[in-house]
Amino acid sequence: MAAARFVERLNEQIANEFAASQQYIAAAVYYDSQTLPRLAAFFYEQAVEERNHAMMMVRYLLDADVHVAIPGVAAPETEFGDVVAPVALALEQERRVSEQIAALMGVARDEGDYLSEQVVQWFLKEQIEEVATMSSLLAVTERSSQSPMFIEDYLAREHAAASAPDPTAPPAAGGALATA
Repeated sequence: MAAARFVERLNEQIANEFAASQQYIAAAVYYDSQTLPRLAAFFYEQAVEERNHAMMMVRYLLDADVHVAIPGVAAPETEFGDVVAPVALALEQERRVSEQIAALMGVARDEGDYLSEQVVQWFLKEQIEEVATMSSLLAVTERSSQSPMFIEDYLAREHAAASAPDPTAPPAAGGALATA
């Protein structure tokens, strides 16, 4: 059974993941309103990915036969001063999530909860990718802020193909519905 302290912290992380999803939707809506469809699509996809991370955590707690708390989340930031601001916010958010996931790993280790530690390993790996992706996108966005179509071109080149699902990812609650 998962350690009680880990369960409490993972339930908190579910809230963080849902909040990240909402923030990505807000960024996507901003880009949609600016007629930047590639940036909008990128952030809509990120929103689904963060939601799925929350659902993976839910599935783990269900499988561990412990309490799952589906939290409310604070409203996301919806006003952005320019095309750079949502990406800068996203990078800050991914760095914060990386710290949160690392702290989860620490709790699992402190509690000797090896099964939970194994699940958190995947999320640590995922955060390396997330921070790298947002760092690159921020660099491109900052360089191209006066010509946002260059950002759109970058996304068309670098993020055009849908990536295959990661076969090492933990299962998500909702099964096929969660992998959309």
